[in-house]
Amino acid sequence: MRPIPVTLLTGFLGAGKTTLLNRLLRQPEMAQTAVLINEFGEIGLDHLLVERLDEDAVLLAAGCLCCTIRGDLSRALRDLAQRPQPIARVVIETTGLADPAPILQTLMGDPLLLRDYQLDGVVTLVDAVHGMATLDEQPEALRQAAVADRIVITKTDLADPAPLRARLAALNPMAPALVGEVATAQLINAGPFSANGKLPQITDWIAAAGHHHHHHHHDVNRHDARIRALCLRFEAPLPWEGLASYLEMMAMTQGSHVLRMKAVLNLQGQRGPVVMHGVQHSFHPPRMLEAWPEGDDQSSRLVFILRDLDPRVVEDGLRAFLAAAA
Repeated sequence: MRPIPVTLLTGFLGAGKTTLLNRLLRQPEMAQTAVLINEFGEIGLDHLLVERLDEDAVLLAAGCLCCTIRGDLSRALRDLAQRPQPIARVVIETTGLADPAPILQTLMGDPLLLRDYQLDGVVTLVDAVHGMATLDEQPEALRQAAVADRIVITKTDLADPAPLRARLAALNPMAPALVGEVATAQLINAGPFSANGKLPQITDWIAAAGHHHHHHHHDVNRHDARIRALCLRFEAPLPWEGLASYLEMMAMTQGSHVLRMKAVLNLQGQRGPVVMHGVQHSFHPPRMLEAWPEGDDQSSRLVFILRDLDPRVVEDGLRAFLAAAA
């Protein structure tokens, strides 16, 4: 039996992984695709924002896809292989803070997984607006781009991708840097994955990830002492005026500390759920969903990934603005 191809979809926070995944899953080439989603923090939202979710979607435990979470990844893949319904492909969407080396080590080094799966390729998204700074400041983003088989440059309507494209070509000459409406065929069947032609350090990263997995206990909610996740839930509908005013203020005064913001919101005066996304100083316009992702659960859930900013400051400020608006 042919091994099931696994595509690893990665990219730093806010690069647009879930948006791309939604588009891919609507294509006929992606029929019978199982999706594994991992997030950073206590409340997962991305699995609610993937439009084609069914029994073949799994939200992995909170944290990073390394160390303890890798056991969940292995178990989820083994469970999928045992299901009676056929699976043609698996897509793993990682948290934006994931170092890809431990994931690759798991997929390429676990004999039980190798019996059923083959790593088809790594697709990495890089944001044209923040990509250059992210590559400078975040080692995980650098590794994500370095191991890629395909690189998709997003948000090219907001920034010229040429300088970023040149930098990515120097970093990883084996990975085409794609822009625009990328066809599904350009992103799948890219493997099998190989480190050949990429940075020599990649083989060392993957080997070190295996050693790290067996000899180190890791706090899954702490990638870096500077990075913290704030997860908030509100049962009552929120006043849009207070929320919007706070987010505008935060973008202006603390935007550089907000690596990512995402939310599913129950707003006063709205009949359905509203989705919001933000990266640093930029917040995208709210978008209506057709229905609540989890049916009866109509609470508002907000997730902030913060760097060098105390989560209590953000929570206290948001609650103060909401109270004033109410």
